[in-house]
Amino acid sequence: MIRKANKSEIRIIYELSKKTKTNMLESGLNQWVGDYPKYDSFYKDYLKSGLYIYLMDDQIIASITILEENDPPYQEIKWEMNDSLVIHRLLVDPDYQKHRIGQAMFEKAIELTKHDYLSLKVDTHPDNHKMQGLILKMGFQYKGYIESINRLAYELIV
Repeated sequence: MIRKANKSEIRIIYELSKKTKTNMLESGLNQWVGDYPKYDSFYKDYLKSGLYIYLMDDQIIASITILEENDPPYQEIKWEMNDSLVIHRLLVDPDYQKHRIGQAMFEKAIELTKHDYLSLKVDTHPDNHKMQGLILKMGFQYKGYIESINRLAYELIV
């Protein structure tokens, strides 16, 4: 089940992000380095009503942020649409990866986008081949390289 996160669940999401980050680093992916993502990142996502979780047996095993915003680095890209939602911080518990949970989270983002927006945007690290595969599988089109944050940018017209 996917639903909006509650304030009391932010700490659990943050701890899950640390587990996911450790897994990424151990596999050689340096996408989330330093102290990113911070607890405050998830708290701000919650305050903007953009923090969602995937529950299995009452346990949080994934989260995604879906916000109505274009970060300043996104201005480097020529997008098809401006009226868009943006995916941030998708994370899936490493113990549950390869079970289509990331795909379900993307499907939720697409469903939300179809209500009032024209496109859905996402970016990922050039070395995150798992995420790139998921993004392309979900029908997104590559839009370019965001040099200031070392990310590949994608957009899905809904």
